[in-house]
Amino acid sequence: MAVIISSSQNEEEIFNKKGLTIKPHRHRLAKEKPELDEKFKDAKNPLRIVFVCAMWMTGFDAPSCSTIYLDKPMRNHTLMQTIARANRVFGDKVNGLIVDYIGVFRDLQKALAIYGSASGGDVREGDTPVQSKAALVDELRSAIAETLQFCTQRAINFDQIQATTEALARTKLWNDAVEAILINDESKQRYLALTQNVNKLYKAILPDPAAVDFHPILYAFAEITKRIKSLTPQVDIAEVKAAFEEILDKSIDTLNYIIPDSNQLIDLSQIDCEALKFQFKSGYKRTEIEKLKRVISSQLTQMLRLNKSRMNYWDKFQLMIDEYNAGYRNVEAFFTDLVELAQELNIEDKRAISENLTEEELALFDLLTKPDITLTEKEQLEIKQVAQELLSTLKQQKLVLDWRRRQQTKAAVKVTIEEALDQLPESYSTAVYQRKCQEVYQHVYESYSEAGRSIYTTAA
Repeated sequence: MAVIISSSQNEEEIFNKKGLTIKPHRHRLAKEKPELDEKFKDAKNPLRIVFVCAMWMTGFDAPSCSTIYLDKPMRNHTLMQTIARANRVFGDKVNGLIVDYIGVFRDLQKALAIYGSASGGDVREGDTPVQSKAALVDELRSAIAETLQFCTQRAINFDQIQATTEALARTKLWNDAVEAILINDESKQRYLALTQNVNKLYKAILPDPAAVDFHPILYAFAEITKRIKSLTPQVDIAEVKAAFEEILDKSIDTLNYIIPDSNQLIDLSQIDCEALKFQFKSGYKRTEIEKLKRVISSQLTQMLRLNKSRMNYWDKFQLMIDEYNAGYRNVEAFFTDLVELAQELNIEDKRAISENLTEEELALFDLLTKPDITLTEKEQLEIKQVAQELLSTLKQQKLVLDWRRRQQTKAAVKVTIEEALDQLPESYSTAVYQRKCQEVYQHVYESYSEAGRSIYTTAA
């Protein structure tokens, strides 16, 4: 915290007579770096509370500021400006909170008459930009009621959950609630949106004695939300289609994936499909589907990052999800299809070994041979050799430090690719050759940032 006060004549003497000293505060205001106003405007800085006097009231903008305590008379323009300090849009902030210790809001209507309607602010008589906090509490109650109605329609009984004290019985009720919500993705997203709104409104009323009344139901909502999110894939489908970029390289785990209900790291090759089917038949079917979707989504994301030619698997996965959400596939058929897809992905993930190539060589080979290019076995061997030799030349000679930033080095990479692909079989027409040169260059540009750094080194 900090004290922000304007200087005045003989201030040290005045403070000393009161048994106080202004010196350390004045020194901090003058010398601290970064300056106090910069620190307070930074939402990540620990400076969160300031006591201000005749400063920072007008013309000062700190959007993250959410609460203002008023203990001095203010009116007109100064009052309007001060109220606005807590009303800036910032992140998930729902509202600003004004705590009035002196009754300054008696002058609010006068200020609105001057600076509202008269200035074209479209403020009608009786309007006020400030409402009692009780209105926000009522809004929270309405949001909770809407969420409860959604859950009741799915036969979720929170009274029963809260009244159940035996651990196993209560866990079963939590799992039943999750299963009821996971009818499809629309139902899941609707519940998450409702509870997110409830949570935002609850945070907005804090601190308030009324908050205690909402703790039991908010805990129940949060428990179901936590269980649903533990099953939900962390990477959105749109992200995968849009991004084969460096930021994605840094954000995705490699090779191993975590199932939240287990402490073990697993991948698709470790899945016992028969055990999975048994668990599906004897347990919560929609919950098991969410778990399997998470594993497949994570595995596919990693596989696509290394080899964009596998996009057909993601399209297949997306189509399955869309048809399930639309009701074209029942739970059993969807689960069976997911298991089959997981098995296909497991085979695909090991294809580099069967082709006697590395992952990065396989990515080049697939770019050169897909889609729908018919080749003899001899031609396939020739293309593998082209891919291996091209990759070796690029890595040893052309992919230098910051090669993507200089026109000369980029041109050298293009020429190297064109010369290497000139060795492709005669079955490649001129148009196909030119298209493959462009596709390979784009792949190299996106995948290899500089000497010794690529998406394949981060995955190793």
